[in-house]
Amino acid sequence: MRADFSFPGAVLLAGLVTGTLDILSAFVYFSIASHGQPVSRVLVYISSGVFGKAAFNAGPAMIWWGLLFHYLIALVWSFVFFLIYPKLPGLRRHPVATGIIYGLLVWCVMNLLVVPLSQVPHGPLRLVNSVINMAILIVMIGIPLSLMAGKYYDGGRHK
Repeated sequence: MRADFSFPGAVLLAGLVTGTLDILSAFVYFSIASHGQPVSRVLVYISSGVFGKAAFNAGPAMIWWGLLFHYLIALVWSFVFFLIYPKLPGLRRHPVATGIIYGLLVWCVMNLLVVPLSQVPHGPLRLVNSVINMAILIVMIGIPLSLMAGKYYDGGRHK
């Protein structure tokens, strides 16, 4: 990430990168776990957070809604990270540890707060699924955000 990006540009790029890494990982994991069911079901599942169970029978528009919601969520997490990064100097000293902690924070907020408050049909948390999803969020969101914010703030005039 070039140091001359504006704050909104850096956040947008980070959101697009981490959102893409995350959704591609979700597609791969879902495809393996479901033995090849269409990955579009992941996006419909995301859209069900707003539209409820009706999303599963509402047609292809729900795929696009799910993609939009997914990237909006990735942008929000990127924005939050870029806001807190310069305020906590310890984040700069340990980018991988910071990414791990942020990935775990994202998992906790999404799975313990956002999903239960949404209309997504959900069952009990399963340990194996939770660990895999935590790993995805750490590797595909937390660590990349930490590295991108470090490049943005430490590589230029942004303080």
